[in-house]
Amino acid sequence: MNFIISFFNIVLYQPFLNILVALYVFLPGHDLGVAVILLTLIIKLILSPTSLKAAKSQKALNKIQPKLKEIQNKYKDDKMKQSQEMMELYKKEKISPLSGCFPLIIQLPILIALYQVFLRGLEPEALKSSLYSFVPQPGTLDLTFLGIINLGQSSLVLAVMAGVLQFFHSKLSMSVSLGDKKDSKGFGSMMQKQMIYFFPFITVLIVWKLGSLIGLYWIVSTLFSITEQYIIRKPWKEKKKKE
Repeated sequence: MNFIISFFNIVLYQPFLNILVALYVFLPGHDLGVAVILLTLIIKLILSPTSLKAAKSQKALNKIQPKLKEIQNKYKDDKMKQSQEMMELYKKEKISPLSGCFPLIIQLPILIALYQVFLRGLEPEALKSSLYSFVPQPGTLDLTFLGIINLGQSSLVLAVMAGVLQFFHSKLSMSVSLGDKKDSKGFGSMMQKQMIYFFPFITVLIVWKLGSLIGLYWIVSTLFSITEQYIIRKPWKEKKKKE
């Protein structure tokens, strides 16, 4: 357990904290909110190849849905054979059915690390013990973002913004995963449509509970993800128009 905690601190917590403090110290204006935005963009750019690959894999899965349904109907009384045939299809099409979960698995420890940074990492004692030798001590941090929002407190404005953006992201993600199909009879389709409204509500509660620093990270991260989805979706829509 101690090894896992040490590994977590060395690989995620300390690097995030040091990058955030370095951005705060060296950026003109010493705005912590701007530093959080830049840190978020750095993290998202590093994870971008993984998330783009997952989104493309989801589109590929959507494309072979008719073949999967055909296999399910053909071998509905033989689950073992059904699974074998489906795995053969995945292998033939070079698709990993679990690839869409990988970005979520990666983002969870990142979110936990950032929460730890925002919760206790910015305290004077934590800064003294966790900063690298080449990162200067920032002194007393100014928690005001753009001179308007106190990032040391919860912000209803940021929480609502995060929820609204989550709604658009969920809607766009569902549109990509379903391939803009109008058929809403399937159970999976119905669940996804319900999640469009459920996730934004949960997002507002989470951001309100965890505070403005997490809220700012969530907003920038979601905007980045929406942009990624748009980049993936645009060539697909142009191809559909040609067809």
